[in-house]
Amino acid sequence: MESNNYPQIALGTWSWGKGTAGGDQVFGNNVGADELRPVFNEAMANGLNLWDSAVVYGMGASESILSTFTKERKRGDVLISTKFTPQIADEAAADPVTDMCEGSLSRFGTDYIDMYWIHNPADVERWTPYLIPLVKSGKVRRVGVSNHNLAQIKRAEEILSAEGVHVSAVQNHYSLLYRSSEKAGILDYCKENGIGFWAYMVLEQGALSGKYDTRHPLPAGSQRGDTYNPLLPQIEKLVNTMRNVGSKHGASPAQVALAWAISKGTTPIIGVTQTSQVQDAVKAMRITLSEDEIGQMEKAAEETGVDTRGSWERPMV
Repeated sequence: MESNNYPQIALGTWSWGKGTAGGDQVFGNNVGADELRPVFNEAMANGLNLWDSAVVYGMGASESILSTFTKERKRGDVLISTKFTPQIADEAAADPVTDMCEGSLSRFGTDYIDMYWIHNPADVERWTPYLIPLVKSGKVRRVGVSNHNLAQIKRAEEILSAEGVHVSAVQNHYSLLYRSSEKAGILDYCKENGIGFWAYMVLEQGALSGKYDTRHPLPAGSQRGDTYNPLLPQIEKLVNTMRNVGSKHGASPAQVALAWAISKGTTPIIGVTQTSQVQDAVKAMRITLSEDEIGQMEKAAEETGVDTRGSWERPMV
């Protein structure tokens, strides 16, 4: 992947807007364009111009809010990443991938998407070929696969490369608590083949941010609260280790988690709903962790014994 013009960190918009699989249901948030405009502007002012969305996030709500801001900029100044999700495809359509992509193009008011993903491997043989005409027509600049295991990534690359198209990036869940893509050899495969690896849920939806603990749980009634609040007693020791490492760098646990992901050769995706989270990203890019610090945190993470694989994710190993 020619990533020299991509920043070290991508900014995620899963928690923007509301609706099915949207910010209110998953994160316990309800943020719209008015609250998010300063966040977008702060990011752009700091050179963080890579924005990751998906049609399925609030069924277009996330894309629609993001497009409000991207339309106000020169198209070349913003990098837009969004996804085709097989589970919501129109099975009866002749080309469901192009149909969903056209919807995204329309919402963003653009004639191309910088990075377009197959969101999960419902059927690699079926869905991957649809990416080829999107790239050849110029509607999509680069393509990636998300939530794919190593065999599925290799198969997608075979299908695409037969037509001169390549997998530019892989986007999988990867954090101190969930390193299955590393253990499965996916990070090594990406490095060896010049493929970017985008790490989502690096902060485990806030559980590794240092903001939450057993006394200050995540929002009750949200999907992330239901998932992580029962795990907070085990996670606290890891967060304390992250806090100790961060103290040497004048950094918070959230900043240390992002710096760790960068040190592993990945592009972390941080969900942003506040300008302070943009500043976390800016700070994280300036931190260089020692091998010893990385080892301490990884050891503490293993000792938690928790498995944070999402309900939508299949095992990588």
